[in-house]
Amino acid sequence: MDYVTRAVRADEWRSAKELRLAALQDPAAPVAFLETYEEGLERSDDFWRERTVGASEEGEGRVRQFIAEAPDGSWAGTVTVLIERPDGDTVFGQAAAAHQAHVVGVFVRPEVRGEGLAEELFRAGTDWAWSLGEPVIERVRLYVHEDNPRAAALYRRIGFVPTGESVPMPGDPTARELEYAVARP
Repeated sequence: MDYVTRAVRADEWRSAKELRLAALQDPAAPVAFLETYEEGLERSDDFWRERTVGASEEGEGRVRQFIAEAPDGSWAGTVTVLIERPDGDTVFGQAAAAHQAHVVGVFVRPEVRGEGLAEELFRAGTDWAWSLGEPVIERVRLYVHEDNPRAAALYRRIGFVPTGESVPMPGDPTARELEYAVARP
């Protein structure tokens, strides 16, 4: 594998936008992302700039986006990690029970799936979370739609386990998002 896994840089908003729009066109997008392709297209360049700056190595430090970059400079995949604190904002209507990281926006282009990129992206994201100082991150979690078995299998393969917790899918209270987590090593 000749990809470099690294944090996104503040000035790379165009590439971040292109990869997100590609993710939103994936057949699993309706159960994997809380946004449609059409919504993504409608967002302004200022939105994409701010989003990328906030998740970059130059950003505030509560969010970090990691990408897998091919030798030709194209991006093959991404994962974003959000830091959650018990006194912070809620995610899916639930406050964090501990200082934890939350993985979102997982995507690997179909043509390079199965090459280990998802594992490398997760490693970069969790290593970053574990490396943070006080407060110490106690666990990394994510949610997966109950109708997304491919993603659930990936998460189990790389060490995430179902916690037994679930929440209603935003926009569809009849569907469930299942929580998976991995504890600090």
